[in-house]
Amino acid sequence: MCPHSAHRFVIACAQLNPIVGDITGNLDKIRAARRVAATQGADLLVTSELVVTGYPPEDLVLKPAFQQAVLDAISQFAEETKDGGPAVLLGTVWRAALSAGQKGPEEESPVLPADLHGLYNAALLIDQGRVVAERFKVDLPNYGVFDEKRLFTAGPLPSPLSFHGLRLGVLICEDLWTPDVVECLQENGADILVSLNGSPWDLGKRETRMHHAVARHVESGLPLLYVNQVGGQDELVFDGASFALNLDRSLAMQMESWIETTAISTWERSPQGWHCLSAPLQKTENDLEAIYAAMMIGLRDYVYKNHFPGVILGLSGGIDSALSAAVAVDALGADKVHAVMMPSPYTSQESLEDAKAIAEMLGIRYDIIDIGPAMAAFETMLAPLFEGRAADVTEENIQSRARGLTLMALSNKFGSMLLTTGNKSEMSVGYATLYGDMCGGYSVLKDVYKTTVFALCQWRNQKMPAQTLGALGPQSTVMPERVIAKPPSAELRPDQKDEDSLPAYDRLDDILERLIEKEQSAEDIIAAGHHREEVLRVWRLLELAEYKRRQSPPGVKITRRNLSRDRRYPITNAFKGGA
Repeated sequence: MCPHSAHRFVIACAQLNPIVGDITGNLDKIRAARRVAATQGADLLVTSELVVTGYPPEDLVLKPAFQQAVLDAISQFAEETKDGGPAVLLGTVWRAALSAGQKGPEEESPVLPADLHGLYNAALLIDQGRVVAERFKVDLPNYGVFDEKRLFTAGPLPSPLSFHGLRLGVLICEDLWTPDVVECLQENGADILVSLNGSPWDLGKRETRMHHAVARHVESGLPLLYVNQVGGQDELVFDGASFALNLDRSLAMQMESWIETTAISTWERSPQGWHCLSAPLQKTENDLEAIYAAMMIGLRDYVYKNHFPGVILGLSGGIDSALSAAVAVDALGADKVHAVMMPSPYTSQESLEDAKAIAEMLGIRYDIIDIGPAMAAFETMLAPLFEGRAADVTEENIQSRARGLTLMALSNKFGSMLLTTGNKSEMSVGYATLYGDMCGGYSVLKDVYKTTVFALCQWRNQKMPAQTLGALGPQSTVMPERVIAKPPSAELRPDQKDEDSLPAYDRLDDILERLIEKEQSAEDIIAAGHHREEVLRVWRLLELAEYKRRQSPPGVKITRRNLSRDRRYPITNAFKGGA
C-alpha cells in the first residue's frame, strides 16, 4: 500500500496478547490486526517485541526445530503481503547473518536461508511478499526477570529503515533505555523512533518507561512511537499502554491498558519534522486499579492458556482467600470458581459465617469438608512416635497439610487448578506451610503485601474493575466488612492471631519492602525508626524461608522485585549481614 502522500503516513499499532510457542496462533493475531489496519487505510502495522514467538520465550528459542518453524511460518506470512495491504513491522526470533540483516529495504533481501549464523531478537519489515529488512536488538537485558544474553546475539548499532519516504528508527525494548541506539539512528537521519516492546508491568514501570522515552526524545529531537504487548505469561503480566510522543514532548497517543487492540495513528510531515495528527488518548488507571487488573489478567491468561476448566480454592473466611476468590470470579466468572471451607476444631463460628457469606456474594459453588477425621487419623498414626512429646507447630502443620491434600485431591479429580491464597508478607518470612497452604498451581497474591491486600479489598468492595477488562464478578460488595476489619488468623490453635508470631503488618511490610525492593541494610532500616530486634528477626526469617519459596507456585509479579525471578538467593547461605 502506498502512503496517502509524501507528507502523511498512517501507522497502526497492534497491542496483542501472544501465547509463547503458538507461532501459528500469534501470526493469526497479526493477520487479524492487519485486516483492521487495512480498513483504516494504514500504510504500516507495528507489533510488539517477539510477538511471533510470544514473550518471553526463554530457552524455547534454542531449539533448532522451533527456529525453523518460525522461519517457515514467517515465509508463508510474507507471501500473503502480496495482497497490497499494509506492510508489517513485527518482532520475532531470527537466525540470520549480519551482512544480510542490515540491508535497507531498497536492496534485495529475500527470506534468509536457515544455514546463516546468529540468533537474534529481531524486528522484520515485511512488505509485498518478502522480508525487506531486518533490525536486531542491540542492548540485551540481563537483570531481574531478563536473561537475554544467554539466548541471543547482540545486534550492531542500526541505521534507519527507509520505507516509502519515511525513515524509521527501529528500536527493540531495552534499546530505548540507553542513549547509544537512538543517537546512532538520529545521526543517520531517522524521522520517527519506533520501539517494539515486551515490557512487563510492575508498580512504577509506566513512569520509568516514560522517563526513558522522554530522555531519548529530548536527546534526539525525534517523535516516538512505543508499542507494547499485553497479557499474562507465567508470572509476568504485560499492560500494553502503548503510547506516542510528539515533537513538543506532548503525549500524542495513549492506548488502553490491559486490552488487546489495534489503534490508528496518523502522522504528517511539517518543516519541523513528523508529528502525530490524530491517535486515541485513553486514561490510565491508579495503582490499586492497576494491581487488581494485573491479578485478573495474570490469572485469566494462566488458566486459559494452560487449558484449565476453572479454579478451586480453600475459602477460610479470612481476607486473603476472600480477595483471591473475588479476583478469580472477576477474571473467570462465578461458574469457573469452586470454594471449599475445611473447618477444624479451631475454626471459629465467625469464619464459617464469613466464608459462606463470601461465597454467596460472589455466587460461587461452596462446599464444607471437615478435616477433623484427617487430624484424628494422623494423631493415631503418629502417636507411637510422638509419645512423650508436647503438641507444637507439627500438629498445626498437619492441619494445613490435611487441607492441602484435600484440595489437591479435588483438583485431581475434577481438573480445576488449585489457586493458592498466600500473600507476599507471609511468603517472605515463611509464615506458610510447605505442602499445606502453599499447595497449588498459581497465586494471585504472591507478590502482594498484606497491607496492600487490605487496601485492595476495600477498593473492590467499593468499585468494579473497568468494563474494558471484561470483569465477570458482581457489581457490588464481594465480602463482608468484618472480613477486612477482623485481626488475621491462621486458626490452627485456640485464639491464634498472626501478630502472635509476626510484627504488626504495617511494620512488617515496611521492613520487608526495605529489605527486598530497596536492598537496605539492617542499620539503615533501624535508622528509619524500626526496632533493632524486630529488624534482625525479620531479616533472619526472610533468609530462612528461601527453601520454602523455591517450592512455591508461580504468582503474578506486582512489585519491582518479586520473590522468584527478580530475587535469586542461595538456600544454603551462611552470610549474616543482618546480624
